[in-house]
Amino acid sequence: MARSTFYYYSKKAGQCDKYEQAKVQINKVYQVHKGRFGYRRITLQLKQDGMLINHKTVFRLMGEMRLKSLVRIKKYRSYRGKVGKIAPNILNRNFKADRPTQKWATDVTEFKVKGNKLYLSPIIDLFNQEIISYELSDRPVFRGVMNMLKKALPQAKGSAQLILHSDQGWQYQMEKYQQLLKTHGITQSMSRKGNCLDNAIIENFFGTLKSELFYLTEYQSTDQLKKDIEEYIGYYNKKRIKLNLNGMSPTEYRAHYNKSNN
Repeated sequence: MARSTFYYYSKKAGQCDKYEQAKVQINKVYQVHKGRFGYRRITLQLKQDGMLINHKTVFRLMGEMRLKSLVRIKKYRSYRGKVGKIAPNILNRNFKADRPTQKWATDVTEFKVKGNKLYLSPIIDLFNQEIISYELSDRPVFRGVMNMLKKALPQAKGSAQLILHSDQGWQYQMEKYQQLLKTHGITQSMSRKGNCLDNAIIENFFGTLKSELFYLTEYQSTDQLKKDIEEYIGYYNKKRIKLNLNGMSPTEYRAHYNKSNN
């Protein structure tokens, strides 16, 4: 080995890693959120904690530490053809809402565990992507969708021109479901047939839930999965910060809006 090379590596070995503290904090945030945060959210969290660091640096350091975010999967399809009345696509991919309880979206997703299935039916508020109501059931039954809707109705009181968007799943075509919406002054909207992008916000939530929870554990029972989903939704609403919500969680963003408009 050349003398210059020997001295270079000897000097390098004696130097402290200037990113040592940053790596510790990156790993801490990554572990606290169970690997759910990618480099952008970790950068945002570090800045909120008082550490000034560039997102490119965080990306590089995460690569060195072999910390990776997770993947998405396909969704359960509830379309069974026309079994009732199809509502028009009033939302028309206009996902932006100016206030809470202005635009809601819903859908059903399926989980498979050791030959058994679990179905999640939530309603998400497009204003802050907060899950405001949900129902878990072992079968994709109509009762689950109705229970979900009934739990959400108290939050709809006093809200003018509320839209509830879904796909053309058979549950949303049922007369009882549509009548309950009409009774409470809620306008129904449906995606075009087979077009998942028309309901992209709820689709994105399902992808996030499955990549950040379901695929991290080899579940042995739907009971354990049900418990973890309930815990995750609480985490998602209250602690999971979002870049498009100015670095706040859904409930923090709603509280900030309410404070600013009172």
